[in-house]
Amino acid sequence: MAPSHVLKCCQRVLAWVPVVFIALVVAWSYYAYVVELCVFTISSTAEKVVYLVIFHLSFVMFVWSYGKTIFTSPASPSNEFCLSKADKEQYEKEERPESQQEILRRAAKDLPIYTTTASKAIRYCDRCQLIKPDRCHHCSACDICVLKMDHHCPWVNNCVGFSNYKFFLLFLMYSLLYCLFVAATVLQYFIKFWTLCRRKAAENCPKNELPDTHAKFHVLFLFFVAAMFFISILSLFSYHCWLVGKNRSTIETFRAPTFRNGPDKNGFSLGCSKNLREVFGDEKKYWLLPIFTSLGDGCNFPTRLVIMDPEQLTVSSQNEPAKSSGANQPFPTRPLSESQNRLLASDSQWVESGPEDENVKSGFCNTFCA
Repeated sequence: MAPSHVLKCCQRVLAWVPVVFIALVVAWSYYAYVVELCVFTISSTAEKVVYLVIFHLSFVMFVWSYGKTIFTSPASPSNEFCLSKADKEQYEKEERPESQQEILRRAAKDLPIYTTTASKAIRYCDRCQLIKPDRCHHCSACDICVLKMDHHCPWVNNCVGFSNYKFFLLFLMYSLLYCLFVAATVLQYFIKFWTLCRRKAAENCPKNELPDTHAKFHVLFLFFVAAMFFISILSLFSYHCWLVGKNRSTIETFRAPTFRNGPDKNGFSLGCSKNLREVFGDEKKYWLLPIFTSLGDGCNFPTRLVIMDPEQLTVSSQNEPAKSSGANQPFPTRPLSESQNRLLASDSQWVESGPEDENVKSGFCNTFCA
């Protein structure tokens, strides 16, 4: 039997097969459209120029966003969510789940987490040996914990999560526009080639028909491929637009996050407008560009369920520091980061809990932008 590391290498190589397939299809579509259609088939110079300009704009944006989705590393939890060496050793020695949970509660009391498991336990990854931030899940394919994990996509050979979710949405949108433009502009030539006169006597053929050349094969299949991909991607893009409007991930749709008051699929929803800003950022001029502009650090997220929690508000109003919450308190009392407070500014105000809370991280994690 082959060693495990050899099998892992084979799996990694095979994982790139869907990406290579898409790359080959895109490369062929470029050749078929630019060379076979625009150069050899279309006779009007003005039509060629217009088609080529719009085609290359959509092609560049499609390839750019697709590349960013593939090569942007999934964002993982920061070191503050890892157990200390002493806590880790104590956790591994304990055999009772209650004692292990007591260790995790002690370690999580200063962390910005508001969700638990269905049994009200601290979410802990035994493989990565860290406390999971809200909306974080372990990906078995990547073998890492991914912040705001949505799903693992084989077509990009990467996890779709906090670091590249915007790129994934733009990839779907530009691929839709790319397929729609190709199918719409190829349609008239597809019809002409499909109904091409096959009479032996060329003089009997209508003058408006195109010559039966090798371009016919490329044009016919180009329309079929573009239409097929457009239909298949449309449903996926529509579904993810709905997810953005609800501020849910694919995982949260099937398994609702559990808060203090119980599971709630809409626990992180702040309204459609604010949900959109959380993914695409505050500056609309960057929304359509595949550059990272998402708000927050991926480790904690604003939620009205936490804001409206009576116990949480009581603790905040008394200006108690997070460390005084006690070992039995599964939820932290730290305020959200500044970048996320902007989303809630019109709804409620956080009360400063103390000097130590001023060190809460805000803005973007630089490692996620790479």
